[in-house]
Amino acid sequence: MSNLPIFDVAGSALQAQSVRLNTIASNLSNADSIASSADTVYRPLEPIFQAQPLSDDGTLTAVRVKEITQSDAPPIKRYEPGHPMADADGYVYAPDVDPVAQMVNLISASRGYQAGVEVLNTAKELALATLSMGR
Repeated sequence: MSNLPIFDVAGSALQAQSVRLNTIASNLSNADSIASSADTVYRPLEPIFQAQPLSDDGTLTAVRVKEITQSDAPPIKRYEPGHPMADADGYVYAPDVDPVAQMVNLISASRGYQAGVEVLNTAKELALATLSMGR
């Protein structure tokens, strides 16, 4: 831990939003992928966050990524008998990724990341101003 816990809180928020941005990017990049079976189709990822107290009195709480889970939503089954990846019955399987919902999450994660950067910048400026008061 650093001497200024605000850096720990803001740093944990940046890391959490970074993981969130990466999982969204993975989901969006695989949204149009096709598989020949429901077992091999891409499963969308979702990070699970957990609060982590930084002090005994609970006044400061950071966030950490508890785990990254795969969606258990069934894949989208489409009848495309002419597709080279179609199974014996003529079906292909696509992940259940909603690009619009992913983009909304992307905007939210991006703004959360930007807010964390602003907190770090403000805390740094305040710390520097405090140090210069003693000169």
